[in-house]
Amino acid sequence: MRYTFEVLVSLKPGLADPQGAAVASALPALGWSNVTQVRVGKHVAVTLEAGSEEEARTQVEAIARRLLANPVIEEFRIVAGEAG
Repeated sequence: MRYTFEVLVSLKPGLADPQGAAVASALPALGWSNVTQVRVGKHVAVTLEAGSEEEARTQVEAIARRLLANPVIEEFRIVAGEAG
């Protein structure tokens, strides 16, 4: 069975986010003066073949830990998979 997951990677809380700060500082000039904070991260879609959703999720978690996120400064979240 084929499964698709979304992996959301973001900086750990408390770390400076220069990209987020740049976006936040540009928003008032575009009319959005009510935005107080912006964080920028990565969105990665992963599709793989596996025997079960649990097996697929385990593999995606390993991929995220070993390749997609830097464990020193980033954290990740896996969004529910879609079978297809």
